Formats: sequence, C-alpha cells, structure tokens
Amino acid sequence: MPTASGLKDSLGIIKHLTFLRFINVVILNISYLSSRLFKKSLHAGMPFSLSIEPTTACNLGCPECPSGLKQFSRPTGKLDIELHQKMLEEVKRHVFYINYYFQGEPFLHPQFLELIKEAKRNKIYTATSTNAHFIDYKKAEEIVNSGLDRLIISIDGITQSTYEQYRVHGQLNKVLEATAHLVSAKKELGMNTPYLIFQILAVAPNENEIEDVLKLGKELGVDEVRIKTAQLYDYKNGHPLMPENESYSRYRKKADGTYILKYKLGNYCWRMWSGSVFTWDGKLVPCCFDKDAQHQLGDIKNQTFRSIWKNERYNLFRKQVFSKRKDIDICQNCSEGSKVWI
Repeated sequence: MPTASGLKDSLGIIKHLTFLRFINVVILNISYLSSRLFKKSLHAGMPFSLSIEPTTACNLGCPECPSGLKQFSRPTGKLDIELHQKMLEEVKRHVFYINYYFQGEPFLHPQFLELIKEAKRNKIYTATSTNAHFIDYKKAEEIVNSGLDRLIISIDGITQSTYEQYRVHGQLNKVLEATAHLVSAKKELGMNTPYLIFQILAVAPNENEIEDVLKLGKELGVDEVRIKTAQLYDYKNGHPLMPENESYSRYRKKADGTYILKYKLGNYCWRMWSGSVFTWDGKLVPCCFDKDAQHQLGDIKNQTFRSIWKNERYNLFRKQVFSKRKDIDICQNCSEGSKVWI
C-alpha cells in the first residue's frame, strides 16, 4: 500500500507533464506496444526520461562498481555547465524526468545543485543517488532549497563492519548523520521534497541486517526503504557477495550447481523507447547497464538529440533488442523487474 508521501512523489512526477509531453508519452506507448505485438521495432516518439552523469569520480571503492574500482576505459571527468544547458535545451519539450546519476558520486561535482536548479527551471522532475558522505546540515538545506525531487541514499548495513564490506572506504556514521540532516532540513524549511529513499543493495554480508535497515529507515524518518538486488559480473559459479536467500538475488541456482539470471530475457525493452543516458562528456548510450559507454550512439556536443535518437545506429540497436537481445553484452545481466519495493 503506497504511503502518503509516496503518493505525493508520484503526483509530483505527473505534475511535470505538459500537453505536448503527455501526447509524446501516448505515442511512445502505442509504438512500443505495436512493436511487442508485431515482434519488431516500430519506433515513434521521443524519450520522456533521461539519466545524466554529473561525474565519474567516486570516493568509495565498491567491489562490483567500475567507478569505485577505477576500471573505466573511458575518461574520468565532470559535466560542463554549458554542455548541460545544451542537453536540457535539446530535450525539454518531451523529457520531464531526469535522474542525475549514472556512475560516480554526484555530490563530488562542485556545481551539482546548479544542475538541479537548471532542470527545475525547465519544469523537469529531478532525482539522484548518493553515498551521502558529503552532506552536512548546510548542504542538506541547500539540497532541500534546490528543488531536488527525489534522493536515494545508499545504506548497506546497520553496523560499520557490515557496511564497509561493500562500501569500501565508507563511513556509516556519515550516512546516518546526512540522513538526519536531510529529514531535519525538510521539516524546518516546511518542504516535502526531496522524497528520501533508503536503498540497501542486498549482498551476502548484509542480508541478515535487511529487516533492521527497514526499521532504521522508519526510525530516522525516511519516506521509503528499497531493497535492490546486486549485479554481479562473474556469477556463473557463485560469488562471495551473492545472498543465500534467493529472494534477495537476481540469480538462481541450477541443479548442476551453477547460477543463471533469474529473470527471462525477452526480445523487447521499454527503455529503448522511454529513456536514454548521457555520459558526463556528452555521449549518448542506450541505458544504465552500459557503464563503460561501449555502445555510444552519438555525441550531443556536435549533434542534436533528435538526430541521435532517430539515427541508423540507434535504430539498429533497437532492432537487435527485438531480435537477438541475448547477444547484446549489456543485456545479459539486465535487472528489469529485479527490485523489491517496500
């Protein structure tokens, strides 16, 4: 049953719909359903959501994260303010939801909240995800005043010894203090936003503390707690981070002792219609599973967004999704449908 704050958050997204944005969503849905029905890519419309990467830099060293492990083949950097303005100018007629997160820790971008404010000036719902190590009370007030609509806080345990097994170099006390600051700032400023979400990445070290995280979230006053299954790159023969409880995992064990992805990989994907991802340097990639930007479909620095969205390379990628999705590397570990909502 959705909470009152959850309903307000959902309504907050809907309120960013204009007539033209609504018509575009209808067109997207019709073309996607037609593609499912006829089993081929029949694409029309423009995306209504985007992910924009503020930076690839990160202060942590999480073991399954290329950003934390510094294992990118692409360059590290931060989004230029003028490039961001060009992105918004290109998409503002149809996009009404932007997640300011891809890889890296967003609050390491020195002008991160300026990105949020610019999106809000264009009547776009904004969200981001953080490890919450850079949020003191002053920053919490700035976040609330920026208009940020949703903030996901990663919390992977209720003790430092558990938390740091995945969030390497992280300090749990900073996460808890930041959360308290945000809850307090919202109350003192009389604001309902940002909608605060505790998100626990379910892994073997913390699976026995998940129920305690749910309780902690309620005690601290966050709006929602989510359990997210972990993407493991080498899972076939098991993995030290894989939870024993399969309900917390996106993999299942076969009779021969090996593991496979729990969810069926069909030849379709709504993300190819609904959204796309900008890297910090303006490259457009199909979705958030292309962490190293191996499937670059265009560059906003020297192309229009519409020309990229409609180009032959993008359409060929969509066609492959509708014919041989299992052959696409980034699709082989896809978590569509793998979140547990609390």
